[in-house]
Amino acid sequence: MEETRIIASSASFFKDLRTVAKRAIRLASREPETLIPAIVIPLFFFVVNVGALSDISKFAGIADFKAFQLPVAIVFAVTGISRASSLVSDIQSGYFDRLLISPVSRHALLLGLMVSDMLVVVLLSIPVIILGLALGVSFASGVLGILAFILLASLWGLAFTGFPYAIALKTGNPGAVNSSFLLFFPFAFLTTTFLPKAALTGWLATVAAYNPVTYLLDGLRSLTTTGWAAKDLLPALAAIGAVGLLSQILAFRALKGRTERK
Repeated sequence: MEETRIIASSASFFKDLRTVAKRAIRLASREPETLIPAIVIPLFFFVVNVGALSDISKFAGIADFKAFQLPVAIVFAVTGISRASSLVSDIQSGYFDRLLISPVSRHALLLGLMVSDMLVVVLLSIPVIILGLALGVSFASGVLGILAFILLASLWGLAFTGFPYAIALKTGNPGAVNSSFLLFFPFAFLTTTFLPKAALTGWLATVAAYNPVTYLLDGLRSLTTTGWAAKDLLPALAAIGAVGLLSQILAFRALKGRTERK
């Protein structure tokens, strides 16, 4: 009898998860304009940086600046992509409250949105990869390395998405959610965005050493330049895991706090 209840509960959870994810994907497909900046801006800066800094990069010991910048472009493309703004709209319209009085799984309400985010992040990664290949970036790790590149970027996007969801659930304020990308700025620029670690000095080198994006970029760059390098890929996965653990704890605590008010 107990086993039957567990199976039924699991089936109900996955049904709720699928329903929430399908709705989020459907809404995202109706709002493609919200995703245009997420892809246009990284591609623009990738082209500009490659065109303006390629010659200077040689003095920093960077053999292929296009390969060096491609991970930066993809990280910018996938970071902060979430349905948090849609969640705020649901909260303000009362739709989220109506869901809370239904038997839907509370965790599925958030995880379903994240499933949608993962799909969107993968789709955003593809144009960046295509542009890189078109400009001559090669992957020392081969075709599987391209898939691993997309997977690492997608896991980072998923790891970071907990922050905007935590803000959305805590505040219900669209302005606060739209500003959540500012959390990424210190991660983005206090790292090896333009120069390798060996070229950084002083306090910037110290900050970069503790910045998880440093290890993420190292892992992504290794797939294009050196192949399957465990010394770079494992720290990248650890950095993603650390950021993801923190953001997801914040998101699910915020979810718990909002559900307990009802």
